[in-house]
Amino acid sequence: MLEDRATAVSSPTQWPAAYPKGYAVVDVETTGLARDDRIISAAVYRLDAHGEVEDHWYTLVNPERDPGPVWIHGLTSEVLDGAPLFGDIAEEFAARLDGRVLVAHNAVFDWQMIAREYARVRREAPVRQRLCTIALSKELGLPLPNHKLESLAAHFGVVQQRAHHALDDARVLAEAFRPSLRAAAASGVRLPLLECRPLTEWSDRPVPRQATGGYGGYRSSSWRPSRKRPACPYPNPGRYEEGKRLKQGMRVAFSGDTSTERELLEDRAVEAGLHVATSISRLTSLLVTNDPDSGTSKTVKARQYGTPIVDEAAFGQLLGDVEPADA
Repeated sequence: MLEDRATAVSSPTQWPAAYPKGYAVVDVETTGLARDDRIISAAVYRLDAHGEVEDHWYTLVNPERDPGPVWIHGLTSEVLDGAPLFGDIAEEFAARLDGRVLVAHNAVFDWQMIAREYARVRREAPVRQRLCTIALSKELGLPLPNHKLESLAAHFGVVQQRAHHALDDARVLAEAFRPSLRAAAASGVRLPLLECRPLTEWSDRPVPRQATGGYGGYRSSSWRPSRKRPACPYPNPGRYEEGKRLKQGMRVAFSGDTSTERELLEDRAVEAGLHVATSISRLTSLLVTNDPDSGTSKTVKARQYGTPIVDEAAFGQLLGDVEPADA
């Protein structure tokens, strides 16, 4: 059982009724940060409604490719070759997540990696909401020098034993999350919960295994590398108007989780003659998001500028009948 910390906030006499009934604190180590990278280890601490630990679980995962930055996570090809494939642990992993809010530090990364792994084995992770501890620390106004896990841990007096080891990172986060949750409950803070949408359509670029038995050389990459697209050949006709058609040249931005992988949505928008924007400005014609109240920078700016907002399903219908640009 986790020990109480001197800096922990005592449990409020009346717990907010709207708070979740359970949490799954998750950490995954991966071969890299790009969309085609794979999970190589995963850990889950299951917590009850008040943040008390119920149990924990850890597994290695064979990524069937180069393990990536071994100097960070310490997991070599030799160690991972005997590990189960993700499909072998998918059911147990799902049982640990089922009915709980996924909690992670920079939760969008962990969720996207998990969602892609489940998509590869033709399944969906039973997760409907996530909570990022970075966002929660901002809501609480914690005086942290930066948003690193080690800074959050130090604030609550949690000692890290093995950084970048999934089980220890999950333990540290669970210890730091409990007093954060209690502080939020005591102050009546609305938890920054976001919807998790499993991937139902995606693209995958396999990394071939070398004939020697090892995996291809490690390719350093970012989580979502920018893609150079040809300039849109049509002028911007202005903002989208509800009930009307999209028109070629309109500037479209995307925000949040989508059931179709973002790159596929963007490709379809470009093929239809739209301009894919990476940010929101007064010139943006439309924002596509399934979480209009999420508080992301794009949704906030869209509201400030009065930019129209539609969800993924509505955008898919609009893409089927895009008006040609003026001659």
